[in-house]
Amino acid sequence: MTEQTDKDIHISIETSYIEDQSDPLSERYVFSYTITISNAGNTPARLINRHWIITDANGDVQEVRGEGVVGEKPYLKPGEAFRYTSGTVMQTPVGSMRGSYEMISDANETFDVEIPMFTLSIPGVLH
Repeated sequence: MTEQTDKDIHISIETSYIEDQSDPLSERYVFSYTITISNAGNTPARLINRHWIITDANGDVQEVRGEGVVGEKPYLKPGEAFRYTSGTVMQTPVGSMRGSYEMISDANETFDVEIPMFTLSIPGVLH
């Protein structure tokens, strides 16, 4: 579990390998990640965009940009949290993800919240 604080927005991450959707012989490794976004500040904010940088063990990089997360643009009042699960497919049994969320406050100020780098790996491949 990784945690990062930026602008009083906390990001917690948990990851899992999805063995039944993966096919190592075809270089297909499926991972899920569950992210909890918590507003520990005093100002409500809405998540409006996401940016992901996904890197596999071969150094291949995918960049993903889009509106919201899992079809939603969560609005977080102080003390509230939003939790969602999504996934990614890689060609290697180990990789990493990092990125940022673009948020907008009630005062119409936009700011980015860093999503710290986290590792995706099949069980037992890393010590």
